Amino acid sequence: MRTICIAFRHGLLALCLLAIFCPALPGGLWAQTTPARFTQTLKGQVVDQESQQPVIGANILILDTDPPLGASTDENGRFRIENVPVGRYNLRITCIGYEDATLQEVTIGAGKEADLNIRLSEALIQMEEVVVKAQKAQGSPINEMASISARSFSVEQTKRYAAAINDPARMAMSFAGVATNDDGNNQIIIRGNSPKSLLWRMEGIEIPNPNHFGSEGASGGGVSALSVNVLSNSDFFTSAFPAEYGNATSGVFDLRLRRGNNEKREYAIQAGFLGLDVAAEGPIGKPGGASYLANYRYSTLALLGKMNVFPEESGVPEYQDAAFKVFVPMPNNNYLSLWGMGGLSRQRFDDTTARLDFRSDRAVMGLNYRHYTNENTYLEAILSYAANRIVDDYADKTEILANDDEYVNEAIRASLLYNRKIDARHTLRAGFIGSRLMYNLSSTFTDSAGIDPRVNQQGHTHFLQAYAQWKYRARPNLTLNAGFHGSLLALNGAYAIEPRLGLRWNIAPGQALSAGFGLHSRPESMSVYFAQVQTADQTVQPNLDLDLNRAAHIVLGYERRLADNWRLQAEVYYQHLYNLPIAPAGVADSSLLYLSPINRIDGFLADSLVSEGTGRNYGIELTVERFFNGGFYLLATTSLYRSLYTPRQGRELSTRFDGRYVQNILVGKEWKVGHNRANAFGANIRALWAGGNRHTPINLDASQAAGEAVYNWSRTHAEQLPHYFRFDFRVSYSKNRRNTTSTISLDIQNVTNRRNVYGRFYDAKSAAEETYYQLGLTPVLNYRLEF
Repeated sequence: MRTICIAFRHGLLALCLLAIFCPALPGGLWAQTTPARFTQTLKGQVVDQESQQPVIGANILILDTDPPLGASTDENGRFRIENVPVGRYNLRITCIGYEDATLQEVTIGAGKEADLNIRLSEALIQMEEVVVKAQKAQGSPINEMASISARSFSVEQTKRYAAAINDPARMAMSFAGVATNDDGNNQIIIRGNSPKSLLWRMEGIEIPNPNHFGSEGASGGGVSALSVNVLSNSDFFTSAFPAEYGNATSGVFDLRLRRGNNEKREYAIQAGFLGLDVAAEGPIGKPGGASYLANYRYSTLALLGKMNVFPEESGVPEYQDAAFKVFVPMPNNNYLSLWGMGGLSRQRFDDTTARLDFRSDRAVMGLNYRHYTNENTYLEAILSYAANRIVDDYADKTEILANDDEYVNEAIRASLLYNRKIDARHTLRAGFIGSRLMYNLSSTFTDSAGIDPRVNQQGHTHFLQAYAQWKYRARPNLTLNAGFHGSLLALNGAYAIEPRLGLRWNIAPGQALSAGFGLHSRPESMSVYFAQVQTADQTVQPNLDLDLNRAAHIVLGYERRLADNWRLQAEVYYQHLYNLPIAPAGVADSSLLYLSPINRIDGFLADSLVSEGTGRNYGIELTVERFFNGGFYLLATTSLYRSLYTPRQGRELSTRFDGRYVQNILVGKEWKVGHNRANAFGANIRALWAGGNRHTPINLDASQAAGEAVYNWSRTHAEQLPHYFRFDFRVSYSKNRRNTTSTISLDIQNVTNRRNVYGRFYDAKSAAEETYYQLGLTPVLNYRLEF
């Protein structure tokens, strides 16, 4: 938190400097040339949803063009439409024997070719040999095994949503069931669960936390290390996810990287408050074959710091990140891809009062190989290496207080997936994931009582997962997804067998009922298992036998398509959490009676724990959405929920994240402007109103007597911080010239400059209770050039 707050404190200065330099960048943003209307190429591939084989003879029609534009797929499922005027379009895809599909908000810009990957579901044949067709709904998850509490999101949404600032996690904060109360961090609370229960996946395999300035075991951070230059449309799950997803009890981000253009070289340059980006893509060898895609970003604030814009003691955050993908197609629709992403982040300062050196680094590289054994069956093998390092060296020079932490976690993962489409009704998928987890963990705390080594361990263990799932389309309007997931932590033999079940029933045109059930589990961070506790005569590791955290999810949903572009969706859910770590029986310290990692946003806790705690989350969510069409979109969500747990004390209490309500409204409008209406001006607003996090009150009299904070543990999480409110605004202008597209945007976060409360603390110097306030109005300027 302190890291990113310092970054935003300097945001206004960075904004002013960028405002001076941006017009000088190439691209002629404000040029008034008036050539003929600009066009671009739209291309892509259409594949079968279940088998991933090319669909031959599919028709792609661009709606609302005059004259109509379209194309058909060739023997490789590829299509190409040239001379498409720049703008945003809806596409309709049809093919004999397949359900129709509609793609909305496909952006055609002069600077880059649009390359789409479209999936069609085979239609079921009825008794009279009539093909019954449906239409795949906008926002439906990409993963065909998903039934409920899942949706896809596009790169365009990540770019466009107010306050998203090109970050998938911040974009997801506008979805139902998601809450956040922290301006300086993109961690998300899904249906009342701790943010650390989230799973990040990329290209089909688990990855470490992809955010800068993330702490040990956390799933979020101050700045995303992901770039929209390399991301493709992806899935986001909030509950009861399919059997292939393990190691998560709250939600899943299933990210995909797009393929680089394999026919021509293209580039993008981006300059903004969050960094300076450069991206490149193009063919490897002759056009039409292999391709590459790469992106690199360096922190704008760090660059300005090196120019001595900020005082030396300001502790300006420094970060940089990169990502790439190399895609090599092979005969018979097989392919090989090599991909990776990584980032380095650091903040340091040293003045008369304190010294800080904080580093948060991560890297992952993967190799995917897909091989078709026949036209309906494929194997996909993935081998990956991932590493992350957290270093936190802090000392308070005014008193004896310091911590010296270094957590290094590495993982080698191997995954094998088997997918077989038996026929239009039945699809089977099974797989195995083996992870070798390596760790080198050290944490030492020093105060007036002496040096306390909290963890000091290195070694390795294994985490094994297996799954199987079956998709059964009983009727054209009824689909069942069933399966199981198994997990085993070799460190202590803890294991879980988790059945999963999903059902979707289209009860009438434009209406559907859905249901989901699943058991889910997740181990604690390695540092928690090896935490050291000092007893009367020795140092012990009491947490080695902790079980996996468990959660049972039940969800019911109703969806209605009010019109072509409107959707109403309601879901009600209940989650039973068990085997949660809490303090062992017989503890004397009153604070430990209420202890549980379920209330933490990160992963390390240096206390004795046993897996005997329980909890529950329940709530109802309502979404009203108008998908982008005709230059307008709207997303309004309401979430009412409770988040509770039972600690060693035995009484059910609110968790830290029991905010109880979240209300979001997101509205955007885009106008075509300029000569031949080839340019676009957009405005987006978001209003967020949510209940504040819970906190434990401070006993002021006892704190003044002790000279340090003393909490009233008998009222743990009994009080709630003031409600959280933010109003965000984004305005953008895109200009198309021949072979280039340039966009300038301004995000103003917290337009009303509301001082939301982050927390309360006891200040020993003033002998009073003080309040942490969050960021005020924060402008974020960005310029992007594609060519």
